[in-house]
Amino acid sequence: MRFLARRIGFLLIALWAAATVNFLIPRLMPGNPAEAMMGRLRGHINPASLHALEVAFGINTHQSLISSYFSYLNNCVHLNFGISLLDFPEPVSSVIAKALPWTVGLVGVSTILGFFIGTALGAISAWRRGGKLDSVMPPVFIVVSAFPYFWIGLMCIWLFGLTLNWLPYLGGYTETITPTLSWSFVVNILEHSVLPAFTITITAIGGWILTMRNNMITVVAEDYVKMGRAKGLKPRRILWQYAARNAMLPNLTGFAMSLGFVISGAILVEYVFNYPGVGFLLLQAVENEDYPLMQALFLLLTVAVLFAIFVADIATSLLDPRTRNNS
Repeated sequence: MRFLARRIGFLLIALWAAATVNFLIPRLMPGNPAEAMMGRLRGHINPASLHALEVAFGINTHQSLISSYFSYLNNCVHLNFGISLLDFPEPVSSVIAKALPWTVGLVGVSTILGFFIGTALGAISAWRRGGKLDSVMPPVFIVVSAFPYFWIGLMCIWLFGLTLNWLPYLGGYTETITPTLSWSFVVNILEHSVLPAFTITITAIGGWILTMRNNMITVVAEDYVKMGRAKGLKPRRILWQYAARNAMLPNLTGFAMSLGFVISGAILVEYVFNYPGVGFLLLQAVENEDYPLMQALFLLLTVAVLFAIFVADIATSLLDPRTRNNS
């Protein structure tokens, strides 16, 4: 219980610090969202128009900093992040809610697949150290993972989209199709997600292979693995239930952080494929100076990473009780 209470305390402090920094940064910048909107309209900023926009965006220039801070915290609790400049006058929460499922579905599944495929290949490579698989797979995938996301994406578009014409490569679905809860629409979404998902997965596998292989080489030399062999246990059982299970523990935190960054999306991949996810939305918010949307997305990314690390700590403590005793 002390371990859990300490972790929850650290999580709450980190959340408060992140929210506070997110509150202060926009207020240290010159201007406000209303002035940015007037600048985009390229019109004369008269007091009446500026005041009307400030009211629409919920900006109170006469409110003290402390009062604004507590109002901001209250709005965060109620998921009220203001009005988006990008899709004015739609609330920021609604804009994010539309893009979030696309990113979670694409980047989340791709990240999980990359982790499990890379971890499995790394474990098998270390178990059969010096074999054909160990000589080919890790170097190939490590070299592939060194290429930028956008380069792999562009190559996939050129080969599978333009040259072979096998798969669609722009958007989340065909624009001429009306979104409905039908099997044909689901298939269309899946077809559009194949190339960006392949790009993310293929570039993520190499890192997991390398880290898992290194961890496995150390674990295979442990006494309990030698004892399992001496007892005559099946090699497959020793590999997955003894060696791989313990070698995977150091990777859990990295995997949790990867899941946390799912919220931000693979920005370059979503941009290359024009995929309507959170990463592409963040890029649009920066280009259009949509301060409320940027602020909400940065906070969402921070909260996602903190919660992912918290879950990884709890999972590690359950799988390895020694971490509870040392914390």
